[in-house]
Amino acid sequence: MLVEGELTLYMERGGKTLLAWPSAPDTSATEDPRLQAAAEALAAAARAGSLGTVTVERVNGTSALTSPIGTLLEGAGFIATPRGLRLRA
Repeated sequence: MLVEGELTLYMERGGKTLLAWPSAPDTSATEDPRLQAAAEALAAAARAGSLGTVTVERVNGTSALTSPIGTLLEGAGFIATPRGLRLRA
């Protein structure tokens, strides 16, 4: 996901892993407007059927369920499951 022309979220093939780039290293993910916009755009793409069912298991090498980015994904409509955060088309 690009936000204002900058890479913000990258979903690896298969959709199980996300890599995130905050706007500044010391910025909290939940307070980063670029990451919030990217999470919303990812959810919109999944709902539109572009991605099918998406289950994010890891974000930047940690469990999506405990990641600060996971909080943003849940706010965008992803649902917590035992495997990770899921959104169905």
